[in-house]
Amino acid sequence: MKTQIPVKQIAAIHDLSGFGRTSLSVVIPILSAMGIKVCPLPTAVLSSHSRFEGYHFTDLTAHMQPIIDHWKALNISFDAIYSGFLGSPEQINIVSGMMDLFKNQNQLVVVDPVLGDNGKTYGPINQEMVSEMRLLIQKADCITPNLTEASLLLNEPYHFNITDEEIKEWILRLADMGSQIVVVTGVPNNASMKNSSVIAYDKNSSRFWKVPINYIPADFPGTGDCFTSVMTGALLQGDSLPIALERAVHFISCGVRATLGYDYDQNEGILLERILNRLSSPVPDSSYEVF
Repeated sequence: MKTQIPVKQIAAIHDLSGFGRTSLSVVIPILSAMGIKVCPLPTAVLSSHSRFEGYHFTDLTAHMQPIIDHWKALNISFDAIYSGFLGSPEQINIVSGMMDLFKNQNQLVVVDPVLGDNGKTYGPINQEMVSEMRLLIQKADCITPNLTEASLLLNEPYHFNITDEEIKEWILRLADMGSQIVVVTGVPNNASMKNSSVIAYDKNSSRFWKVPINYIPADFPGTGDCFTSVMTGALLQGDSLPIALERAVHFISCGVRATLGYDYDQNEGILLERILNRLSSPVPDSSYEVF
């Protein structure tokens, strides 16, 4: 008789950068530190992430389906499927098919719909990509767009001075697309424009949650990947949604503060190695609010 292994398994579909702490370079260590086995499905390999000039890029689209097919032949099952940046409509369609192929009753499907930030799309993102992403999020249990991505998915004009009523209406419309949990990051706090919040909605309980974030004058790539990875790991560990959000926000804040004091190229990302041990610490004092 096989012994049931008490370790959850997640398929992580992201690109891999050799230099700079983003995507799989942070997804794997974070989830591993949280006691979760990561099966990476790389969508591309880069010498560094795209903030560094002159990076080398290898597209792995042609290799994704054979990997998926081999996993299926091995009869692998996943407790969660977690996708991040996808570089083409073809990749989105491959991931959509994978979600159908490996679907099971108790599985958590998380889609981080990486499309843009600060009111602008990322370089390779076009309207076809946005349209395909709208279809992919219908298969997710949880989505984690930032404010720009929420506006793109809803075909709404991006504006920084969004009101509480507007963001709630946006989130409910995103939830109507299919996911049970909608988490919007980088929502400005209009009472203090430098600060922001993470705002989430749980369709099962019909409750909104808010975790405030104090402004820190820094811009580190990969923090969105870190946030969604910690939140996903916490949900898999059995944390409630507000506690999972709290853990993720606290981890990012600690990472930024641990890094900011050094004379250091911020493009390298937060000093993840200095704070991974915090993922095994007790839940920090909670600052989440019912919104």
